[in-house]
Amino acid sequence: MRQNADRAIRLILKHEGGYVNHPRDPGGATNMGVTIGTLRSLGMDLDGDGDVDVTDLKLLTAADAVKVYKRFYWDKVEADALPSGLDYTVADFAVNSGPGRAAQHLQRALGVTADGSIGPITLRAIQGKDVRTLIATINDSRLRFMQGLSIWPTFKNGWTRRVADVRSTSMSWVDGFDRPDVEPIDTPPATPDWLAGLIAAIVAFFKGARK
Repeated sequence: MRQNADRAIRLILKHEGGYVNHPRDPGGATNMGVTIGTLRSLGMDLDGDGDVDVTDLKLLTAADAVKVYKRFYWDKVEADALPSGLDYTVADFAVNSGPGRAAQHLQRALGVTADGSIGPITLRAIQGKDVRTLIATINDSRLRFMQGLSIWPTFKNGWTRRVADVRSTSMSWVDGFDRPDVEPIDTPPATPDWLAGLIAAIVAFFKGARK
């Protein structure tokens, strides 16, 4: 659903984490899940030195990452048109394993041609289907796909936790009961007024003591 894009992408960013350059990751260096290859394909020369390299990847902001995820993953799987909960399941799968593969798993669950492109036929096939069953089926097939990868032994713990969390959150969205979301991107939690006053008083006391 369109109104779920922001909160879904924030949860995806939470799973992806910060800068990583794991030697077993075939995607190479990533920051917030955005690969150096993606950054180069977009021409994001963030330091303005004429090329796109690891330095630019490290300079990537959360706001930059949100734009990448919205355009190249959320929109690629037509998540705005998917039911609440199913949208997050399919979009997170797309980020992890590619939009085409995520679309194919959805299409197989629906019994339509798995061409990897979500269009009118796929969207019509969803109508009348039990969304919770689709979410369970896709997360199960996603985990089976991961287990067949050569790098499964390296990443299995994190991937297993991620799929379980995506399944649980997606189900809660179907039920209309939202688990607490992560804090908004680039927005630090507010300091309560009473705590801010106490901190100010302590600072003032110590400043006076030093005079």
